[in-house]
Amino acid sequence: MPGSGIDRSAFDVATAVAARLNDELGRVIFGQAQVRREVLVCLLAGGHCLLRGVPGLAKTLLIKTLADAVNLKFNRIQFTPDLMPSDILGTDVMEEDIATGRRQIRFIAGPIFANIILADEINRTPPRTQAALLEAMQEYQVTVGGTRYPLERPLFVLATENPIEQEGTHPLPEAQLDRFMFNVVIDYPSVADERRILAETTIGEAPVVQKVATGRDLEQARALVRDLPAAANVIDYALRLVRATRPADPEAPSQVREWVKWGAGPRAGQALLLGAKASALLDGRSVPALEDVRTIAARTARATT
Repeated sequence: MPGSGIDRSAFDVATAVAARLNDELGRVIFGQAQVRREVLVCLLAGGHCLLRGVPGLAKTLLIKTLADAVNLKFNRIQFTPDLMPSDILGTDVMEEDIATGRRQIRFIAGPIFANIILADEINRTPPRTQAALLEAMQEYQVTVGGTRYPLERPLFVLATENPIEQEGTHPLPEAQLDRFMFNVVIDYPSVADERRILAETTIGEAPVVQKVATGRDLEQARALVRDLPAAANVIDYALRLVRATRPADPEAPSQVREWVKWGAGPRAGQALLLGAKASALLDGRSVPALEDVRTIAARTARATT
């Protein structure tokens, strides 16, 4: 039940929005309950998500289904070796008025100007183009020709990587991986789920996804996640986990001091707490528990593996 200081009606609305989104994803993505949950936790926490898995495991379908379930603008960017930053951010063009002969510069927005972005195979493009996307993710704005253009919120970037083929790829550096809250690893489905996939996706028409949320719904849910109270012991637990990754910290385990060069920064602690709050909201709880932090830590740790 919502605790003191939390609007009960707003809490119920947010949990209902999260439940509807999960139900719509489940109508198209058979099984993969943990993957769906991780994506929704990341969405509600205001982060961005990196999805890794072999081809054919419905990574793109998952993202497209999520986009279809919300009344927001969706763009897909297919990353290729020749993709330039301007292909993502947009560019200035010179236009001439035929009647007057007057010329003016007009900005043509790129595909980053949307609410849900599918960055497909982000490791296929050079670091310069990767950096252009990641800067927009962090700053919620782009700069073209010395002019800053704000990006509309909510902004949720889901990037995919194919872990099989490494030839011609540009793996994201550690500093850029830090821009993603979660690294969601999609594994093969269970026998029962795979049989259902074969049986239900090879007949008739694909299910029609209903729009069950708006941008305002998501922004209000994200604001509520931040308002959820975290007990002192939960905050301290997240702090201990983060500091335990730093080899110079006196409380760090011997394995960390021996094998780790750089530990997690304060941003990791923020991700732990926000993820724990979003996880609690998905379960209909207004207060995150230690187990929420522990579970989120396992997800965020995979971002560098």
